[in-house]
Amino acid sequence: MQFLKFRTPLQKEWDKLIKQEAAFLSKKAQKQQSKLNALLESKVPENLQSTLDKAFAKAFGLVFEKGTGVIEKTYRKDKAEEKFAVNSVLAAKKKPSRKSLKNFDKEAGKSSGLNLAVSTAAGVGLGVLGIGIPDIVLFVSLQLKSLYQIAASYGKNYRFDEERKFILLLIQGAVTFGEEQRAIDEEIDFYIENNEFRKEKTLEQLIAETSKCLSAELLYMKFLQGVPIVGAVGGAYDFVYMNQINTYAKLKYYKRFLTDKMCGL
Repeated sequence: MQFLKFRTPLQKEWDKLIKQEAAFLSKKAQKQQSKLNALLESKVPENLQSTLDKAFAKAFGLVFEKGTGVIEKTYRKDKAEEKFAVNSVLAAKKKPSRKSLKNFDKEAGKSSGLNLAVSTAAGVGLGVLGIGIPDIVLFVSLQLKSLYQIAASYGKNYRFDEERKFILLLIQGAVTFGEEQRAIDEEIDFYIENNEFRKEKTLEQLIAETSKCLSAELLYMKFLQGVPIVGAVGGAYDFVYMNQINTYAKLKYYKRFLTDKMCGL
């Protein structure tokens, strides 16, 4: 008679994470063109994507350079650091419980809800007014706020360029599809396993790449958002993309945390 192999709480959490990650990535295997995008395709100006590229790049540069301190005033960074310290003590045992491990994931999830609600309300409101491009700075600010809070809940310092590069890769991985997405996902996992990037790039290069990924994915919605009244539909998609990015980021930060725990860090 074969006995069942005992699995530690850490192994159980890892198995659960891998299943959740696989479910998320399966939806990214191939992009399905929506009927709305197909309808808007012929109406989008040729230079709109390059305009969006520049708008997203400018927004990221602005927030990284001058906006991080402002963002930190909108949430209790000290409280997040305190929670991380407490959770770290509970999870530092030789055989941590699943509850102590889940505390990190739980704290990461708390930050997303309010930011999603604010982003949706702002996107819909600006869409009703026919304002699309100016919404990008707000979208990037709220998205980075969410990612900063997730990073802080795992004790990661997002003021360092290294962590900002990781955050930018998370955004890319969340909004791309197919082979491009798989390559980005592999790069993220390489960093998680080795604590270094396989392909060394500057922060500016990653900002440019991330901006192109976002502009390509949000092209039709930002065009629609620029049309008064019906633009509310485009603005509502801010929620869809922010939620998608947050979900992917929480999976990867938790994977990074569990990987460190399994390595005894």
